[in-house]
Amino acid sequence: MSRQIEFLCLAGVLMLSQLACAQISATAAQPAGGAGSIPDSEVWRFDQTGLLGGHPATVLGHPRVIESPYGKAVEFNGVDDALFVGVHPLAGVSTFTWEVVFRPDADGAGNSGSFIFRNKIPKRARIRIIGCCFEIRIVDGQWCLDSFATTAGEKLTLLNCKLLHPLGKWYRVTAVYDGKEFRNYVGDELEGSGELKLGPQLAGHSSAGSALIKGTTLKERFSWRG
Repeated sequence: MSRQIEFLCLAGVLMLSQLACAQISATAAQPAGGAGSIPDSEVWRFDQTGLLGGHPATVLGHPRVIESPYGKAVEFNGVDDALFVGVHPLAGVSTFTWEVVFRPDADGAGNSGSFIFRNKIPKRARIRIIGCCFEIRIVDGQWCLDSFATTAGEKLTLLNCKLLHPLGKWYRVTAVYDGKEFRNYVGDELEGSGELKLGPQLAGHSSAGSALIKGTTLKERFSWRG
């Protein structure tokens, strides 16, 4: 019997950690704050659809705000729901940490979707260059993390379809770039890493659910430190 592999994009910034396969704790899911928080960071809470991180959002479809165990979150239907923001939160930075807290729905395994940050390029160019992207891929009814980053022709994809996680639970996924190496995590478990030389992220825009993710997003957190 052939192994079934489907795609479910999670998020993207040109930007999208609990222990692997473990459900995220209520404490880990809370937004950063207090004396120990990093000042050079930004949190986008998905507690409404009209604004993300204080930036106006364009709404496609009917994503809806629901109550989760960790507070309000936005549920995407996996068909035509999406949020677009005319800001790339990592624009201008050379190192970064990007986190997404989300729950992929088990009944959305046949769909695809993503969180994406796209850099703006001249109108004469025929394609858009994605700066950073989180996706998940569905393998035999479970998911694995797929992360991608690129600037100035340098790019790297991190994907290991042997590291699988159950659907229907809350997770924290993280992408880190320290100026030399690109890494991704599910919870606190390292999933993949590789050497990469990126230039600063360009100005651009962001989207969530634009590639038809079926699931719910609680927050994204961006730090300018890798």
